[in-house]
Amino acid sequence: MTAPPDDCLARNEWICGDYLTSRRGILMDATVQHLQLTAVSVLIGLVIALPLALAARHRRWAAAPVLGVTTVLYTIPSLAMFSLLLPVYGLSATLVVAGLVLYSLTLLVRNILAGLRAVPEETRQAARGLGYGPLRLLLTVELPLALPAAMAGLRIATVSAVSLVTVGAIVGFGGLGNLIYSGMNTYFKAQVLTASVLCVVIAVAADLLLLGAQRLLTPWTRRTS
Repeated sequence: MTAPPDDCLARNEWICGDYLTSRRGILMDATVQHLQLTAVSVLIGLVIALPLALAARHRRWAAAPVLGVTTVLYTIPSLAMFSLLLPVYGLSATLVVAGLVLYSLTLLVRNILAGLRAVPEETRQAARGLGYGPLRLLLTVELPLALPAAMAGLRIATVSAVSLVTVGAIVGFGGLGNLIYSGMNTYFKAQVLTASVLCVVIAVAADLLLLGAQRLLTPWTRRTS
C-alpha cells in the first residue's frame, strides 16, 4: 500500500504541517520544559556568579582560583558532567539544572568581573567623596556601570543553556531535546526538524529579549553610540 499523496506523516517528510497539528500538545509540553530548565539554570547561575565576581573584584587573591575553577568546569564535556553529577542528583531535572548552572558560571563570572573592573576609579572616588558607603556605591554606581558587560555574558549564557538543555535528553529531561533524540532513533524527520527549529527560535528570541532589556536598563549607552 502506498501512502496517500497528501499524507506527509506517512511519507516521513522533513516539513510536515500535519505533525504540528497532531503533536501540538507534545510540542507544547517539550517547549515549556525547555524554557523552564533554561530559565531556572541561568537564574541560579546568576545568583551564584554575582557574589563570586564581587569576591574576585574586592579580593585580588580570589580572582585566580575563581576564574580557574569556573574555566575548568566549562571545559568538561556535557556527557561527562552529567555522569559526574548523576550519583548526587540521580535521573532528574535537577541533574540537568545543576550541570547547566556550572557551565554558565564561566560566562557570567568573567563578564560581571570585567564590567566591575571597567568602572573608572575616579568615578568610585567621586561617589565616596559624596558620602556613598560600600553597599550604596555597589548598587548605584558599580553594578549599573558594569551592566552592559554583565548582560553580554547573560545573553551568551542563556543561548548556551538553550542548546545544552537538549543534552538532558539522555536522562529524560531535555525539553525539545527529548523529541530530537527519539526522532533520530526512529528517523522521524518532521519531529527532528521541528524540535530543532524550535530550539533555534527560543535561542534567538531569548537573545533579542535580553538585548532589549539591556537597552532599556542602560539608556546612556544608546546616547553615546
